Amino acid sequence: MSKLNSLAISDNGFIFKPSTGESFTINELGLIIINYLKEGKPTDEIIKAITEEFDIDAITAGRDLYEYLDFLKRENMLD
Repeated sequence: MSKLNSLAISDNGFIFKPSTGESFTINELGLIIINYLKEGKPTDEIIKAITEEFDIDAITAGRDLYEYLDFLKRENMLD
């Protein structure tokens, strides 16, 4: 997760990518996912946290997680 650790992330969801100078704004779900990834949490724990935080089922939470992981990979923010 070294690429994630290089990001500057504010508590309100603003991300600055120093390697390119790009910035992004993410929603609450994205912020939760990134924080758990930075802590090295496995996907099953992240899915459980999403289901509890947003009162959704595990299938929806898993889909949201994997879609967000794809986004992070496309933006070269995830190893």
